[in-house]
Amino acid sequence: MSPALSSRASLLMAIPLSLSLAGCYVIPLDHQGRPSNVAYAPVPAPYPIAPPAPSQINLVARLYPANDTAASTGVLIGQVVNNLNGRGTFTVNAGGESFSGEATRSGQGAIQGNANAAGSRGGYVRCAYTMNTTSQGSGECTFSGGGRYTMHLSG
Repeated sequence: MSPALSSRASLLMAIPLSLSLAGCYVIPLDHQGRPSNVAYAPVPAPYPIAPPAPSQINLVARLYPANDTAASTGVLIGQVVNNLNGRGTFTVNAGGESFSGEATRSGQGAIQGNANAAGSRGGYVRCAYTMNTTSQGSGECTFSGGGRYTMHLSG
């Protein structure tokens, strides 16, 4: 057989052999024909996917009486929704009246702000506060009926 034919024949025999191994795994065997203990390199962990940034932070506003007028209603629990843009909403119930309004800060990243709310029966509340973090702060609130409260905000 000529060298060209021999080379062609070898090529033709190699093609089916390579195609038959295309979907196979090669597993090393020990001298007794059992799979050997081969250490494989670990697959690197995928990049961590950060959760989406929150679009708002819900804070609990606890108002503690600071004068005799406020003492008659006791501790009040309200809510501030921080929209993370220097603005938010403020709600609280006191003496059977529901108050709702806004909380604003001086600007992006400002730590001091004001919260004002109007009551369902014509009353109002004004608060001034300082944030220590995005989810913790304190301040003072004064109601139209004369009650004064110290306010603690937490998330």
